[in-house]
Amino acid sequence: QVHLVESGGGLVQPGGSLRLSCAASGSIFRFYTMGWYRQAPGKQRELVATITGSGSTNYADSVKGRFTISRDNAKNTVYLQMNTLKPEDTAAYYCSILTTGTWGQGTQVTVSS
Repeated sequence: QVHLVESGGGLVQPGGSLRLSCAASGSIFRFYTMGWYRQAPGKQRELVATITGSGSTNYADSVKGRFTISRDNAKNTVYLQMNTLKPEDTAAYYCSILTTGTWGQGTQVTVSS
């Protein structure tokens, strides 16, 4: 069974940056399509970005140009670089294997002055 562990969340001021990491166990990570989701209090979970095993990416309109998803298959890790953060980016961020429906435990991102 594959496990996902997110890290890198925290408190940041508006306009700041954070990089989230998601480490996966398992030897076939490189074949997985991975995604980052987020869920703000009282809102539905929303898809933020996805990346295929070959590196093709897609983004929600709300984060295009500010967030970048990437992966390092040698390290079984997917990243979410978040720049120019806004208060509305505040949420719990979750990593997921879209192929299998596996989820991590989430990491909190709070954007506030």
